[in-house]
Amino acid sequence: MISQFFVLSQRGDNIVFRDYRGDVQKGSAEIFFRKVKFWKDDGEEEAPPVFVGFMFLNNVGVVVSVWTYNLLYVYLFLLFLFIQQNVDGVNYFHVKVVGLLFVATTRVNMSPSLVLELLQRIARVIKDYLGILNEDSIRKNFVLVYELLDEVIDFGYVQTTSTEVLKSYVFNEPIVIDAARLQPLNPASMFMQGTKRMPGTAVTKSVVANDPGGRKREEIFVDIIEKISVTFSSSGYILTSEIDGTIQMKSYLSGNPEIRLALNEDLAIGTSGGRATYDYRSSSGSGSVILDDCNFHESVRLDSFDIDRTLSLVPPDGEFPVMNYRMTQEFKPPFRINTLIEEAGSLRAEVILKISAEFPSNITANTIIVQMPLPKYTARATFELEAGAVGQTTDFKESTKRLEWGLKKASFLRYISGGSEHTLRAKLTFSQELHGNITKEAGPVSLTFTIPMYNVSKLQVKYLQIAKKSSSYNPYRWVRYVTQANSYVARI
Repeated sequence: MISQFFVLSQRGDNIVFRDYRGDVQKGSAEIFFRKVKFWKDDGEEEAPPVFVGFMFLNNVGVVVSVWTYNLLYVYLFLLFLFIQQNVDGVNYFHVKVVGLLFVATTRVNMSPSLVLELLQRIARVIKDYLGILNEDSIRKNFVLVYELLDEVIDFGYVQTTSTEVLKSYVFNEPIVIDAARLQPLNPASMFMQGTKRMPGTAVTKSVVANDPGGRKREEIFVDIIEKISVTFSSSGYILTSEIDGTIQMKSYLSGNPEIRLALNEDLAIGTSGGRATYDYRSSSGSGSVILDDCNFHESVRLDSFDIDRTLSLVPPDGEFPVMNYRMTQEFKPPFRINTLIEEAGSLRAEVILKISAEFPSNITANTIIVQMPLPKYTARATFELEAGAVGQTTDFKESTKRLEWGLKKASFLRYISGGSEHTLRAKLTFSQELHGNITKEAGPVSLTFTIPMYNVSKLQVKYLQIAKKSSSYNPYRWVRYVTQANSYVARI
């Protein structure tokens, strides 16, 4: 059961606040933001998604007076103080979505995964109704947002997070925000298919608001999003590799027609290293796409999945995951990272970083950032980029002793395409002499990136069929792919 729910901006402004039970102090939002902003725990840069705050009793005079009276009373008072801290402890749960902090508080012992999933679903429901999820859209639609929250949670108990069910109880119309003047919220808004750019309304439409003129544009969006985790050894060999993928769908079709989604015919799903949520014994075997396991949305019917790898479903309103899957089979990583550290004296060293793109030349990557922790006694770092490196940025974070190499979008479209290589040289100056192997005190190198219209697993949507027969009914179908780095690390 949830005591409070609130949404904070990056500045700590309270955008939405709903108190369901009245058992947590009113200043909890300020307490939470100060803890998150100034969090320091074993060198962590960010606060964990779940932590406990305590209300401390600072009546030192009582302790002193009791101490002068009897040691037994001191023991009893300290025991009471300990119990009081546990009673007044507040559990804080939060997730960050497009820069906004979605927070829930409770005093009871709840499943952290349950609350974090609830916060994600609340953010998704609000985005379904508003079309755009940002501070401006929430402020302009605060009446609608509060109405949604009252239906999602009643006296701290979750009722429903289904956009389709909420349409029967929520009647306020959203105030649509002009998407043309907004920055893209995620890589999906930058997808391109050949030379044809996906429409700007792809991820900024409300599922309940009609287009100007009262007509609703019939279209459906399917996104295959894969987050890959790779660990390279110091010699460049792959130590671990894994893909966490999802097929997301967002439907703007009227009448809730049945959808048939066909995947690769040679798709095989095994049970090595885990247990599938569906009996795939008949599907084990050789195939070009082999998944370890997967699970499906409750609306998906698997009647013909074993025969022709086709999923049938009636899509609910809003965005939802059709299928989640995991793959640990060997695959070709999109980037190779090579690192070389050379000592140049007792107080100097040189780092050479090289990134090699190993995907097709017609594919373009973006949002590439390379980070490398340096020895704690690093005093200064100067950088040298290759000739013609337009748009690349370098920085030395002195507070965290971290090297950062960024390749902005302006340079991707020209430089960071498949088959290309890019090199950075960094000259380090130390505040003390080297007393050991520098490679043990630096690294590992981590890489973050986004590659639109490309997926590593080769899982594909072969066709998207809408079972609504009409000569004039021809909705738009958009299928998009994206690959992102989850944990892409190279040891030194």
